[in-house]
Amino acid sequence: MKIGIASDHRGVKLKNTLIKYLTEGEHKVVDFGAYSKDPCDYPDYIYPAALAVRKKEVDRAIIICYTGIGSCIAANKVKGIRAALVYSLKSAYMSRRHNNSNVLVLPSSFFKVDYTKKIISRWLKEDFEGGRHARRLKKIREIEEKENV
Repeated sequence: MKIGIASDHRGVKLKNTLIKYLTEGEHKVVDFGAYSKDPCDYPDYIYPAALAVRKKEVDRAIIICYTGIGSCIAANKVKGIRAALVYSLKSAYMSRRHNNSNVLVLPSSFFKVDYTKKIISRWLKEDFEGGRHARRLKKIREIEEKENV
């Protein structure tokens, strides 16, 4: 799978660790930055990663900032993005099974790295359940269409 990854300055260390983890797992990774711990504005990096998902340049994306909240808000402004701020293995599972999330949002300093890797692994392996959930996502797309005129 081809995965985009982006972070703010507070997520650079975790992002770099996760790039190594993902490439060892035979995924292709596109790094959208940030590239240093110098203070930056997360939308500058999150937007290109989310846009790459929309344009199908990557299959999914993982984005990281201190709490994940701002990055999740920014990513969800991009049409077609279903970014999920995930704080547990169950929320990772549900975000894929029920919401078909295509962007995983993670906080940079709330978990140990090993737990973050478990979240990513769970999120990457899950498929969308469809059924009644597809009907709900269709309604979300309709809202998106109305709001983006």
